[in-house]
Amino acid sequence: MMELFISEPIEPREGSFDARMIARGEPGMPTHFTWRGDEYRVDEILETWKQSGAEGFSGEMYLRRHYFKVLTTSKDVMTVYCERQQKRKNAKQRWFLYTMEKPV
Repeated sequence: MMELFISEPIEPREGSFDARMIARGEPGMPTHFTWRGDEYRVDEILETWKQSGAEGFSGEMYLRRHYFKVLTTSKDVMTVYCERQQKRKNAKQRWFLYTMEKPV
């Protein structure tokens, strides 16, 4: 499989967020989402990790993104991330498709 760099917003289906993750204080990976008009369903979360960054002069670390590597029911492997603190210019957009590996 070849990994494609995407970095585009996705639209999670309302009510499809993982409540167990939310209960732990993490963003709940949506089980269904739309990207470029196509709907995808998450079959399995393969891996998760977090990215932090320093801000300001204090050098304090702030959690920026939660990443999820997932396998969809269509056998695509996708890396999706959630912006913990969304940008002000587009405050509603928090979820993005970062990379995608399609089966050959």
